[in-house]
Amino acid sequence: MGRVTAQAAIVHIGGYTAESGGRAAGILAARRDPASGELTPLGTAVVTASPSFLVRHPALPVLYAVNELAEGQVSAFRAAPDGDLSPLGVQPTGGAEPCHLAVAPDGRHLFVANYGGGSVAVFPLDSAGVPGERSDLVHHEGHGPDPERQEKAHCHMASPDPGAGPLLAVDLGTDSVYRYDLDAASGRLVPRAPRLRTPAGTGPRHLARHPDGRRCWLVGELDGTVTAYDLTADGALHQRERVDASGRAGHVQPSEVAVGPDGRFLYVGNRGVGTIAVFSVADGSPRLVVEVDTGGEWPRHFALTGEHLYVADERADMIRIFRVDPDTGVPAAVGEPVPVASPTCVRP
Repeated sequence: MGRVTAQAAIVHIGGYTAESGGRAAGILAARRDPASGELTPLGTAVVTASPSFLVRHPALPVLYAVNELAEGQVSAFRAAPDGDLSPLGVQPTGGAEPCHLAVAPDGRHLFVANYGGGSVAVFPLDSAGVPGERSDLVHHEGHGPDPERQEKAHCHMASPDPGAGPLLAVDLGTDSVYRYDLDAASGRLVPRAPRLRTPAGTGPRHLARHPDGRRCWLVGELDGTVTAYDLTADGALHQRERVDASGRAGHVQPSEVAVGPDGRFLYVGNRGVGTIAVFSVADGSPRLVVEVDTGGEWPRHFALTGEHLYVADERADMIRIFRVDPDTGVPAAVGEPVPVASPTCVRP
C-alpha cells in the first residue's frame, strides 16, 4: 500500500520541549504548497515530550518520534490527511537521549539510536505499524580523544540499507560506523566486523547514501568534515576523499546531510556559520559548488522534497524555505521564514 496521497501536502515538525530546555509544545503540523513551497502552520498536532527526530513508515500513514529524554522513549502516531496525529503507542528505548530513528525498508522493524546511552534499539512493528516490545539493544563501547564530547559511546544515527545490506550505526563518541545484520525472525542485530574507524576526533554524526547504493558521505560533527566512501554490498566503507564541510571562517558543526534525488548534489547543514553547503558529487568526490546563508546560525535539520528545501533552525525558531534550481542544485530563499519554536526536525 502506498502512502496516502493527501500526506504529500503535510509536513510535521519536531522540536525540543520544556523537558529539554526548548519552547516547542510537541509535534507541529503544517500544510505545504507543492508549487510555491509555502508552509502554512496548522498548530500542534500532538503534545509529546521533546520529539527531536521524526520519520514516516514507508507504506502506512504512521509517524514515529524519538522522545529525547533521560529515560528515552519512542512514540508512534497515526497521521490523518489533515495533519492530526493520534497516539498508537509508546515504548522505552532502553537508553538516554534517543536522537535518531529509521524504519526498515520492509516496514517490519524500527531502529533507534540512543545518543546518551551509546546504543541501538530494535522494535518489531505489527501490520498497523505499532511498535512492540524492544527485541534488541546493542551497546557500543569505547571513547574518542575529545574529553567532553567523546567520553563514551554516543550513537547518533541508524541507517538501514534500502536493499539487502546491513544496518549502519554511526557513533560520534567512538569515531566509528558499526555494521549489523538483522535477524528478522528474532529482531536481533548480528554484528558484522570490522567496524569502520574514522580519524580520531571526527565525531561522525550522520551519513547520506547515494541512490545507486554504491556511495555514501559522512559528516564529522566535531572536525567539520565531509568524507566520501565507496560502499560495498556487505556494507563495508572504503574512504575516497575528505573535505571541509564549510568554506566559512568560524565554528563549524555539521548537522544533517542528504543527497538530491538525482544523485548529482550533496547538501550539508552547518551550524555555527549558519549555512547549507552544496557539493557536486557526480564522480563521488565532493566538490563545493556554493554555500548559502540560512538566515540563522543553527540549521539543525533540513529536508528536500519536490523542488524545495526546508531548513529547521533550532536557535532562530524558524523554518526557512528554499527553491532548489534543478540544473545547478543551488538553493534560493523564497518567502519569509516561518516562525516555529525550537525546531529540530522537519519531515514532509
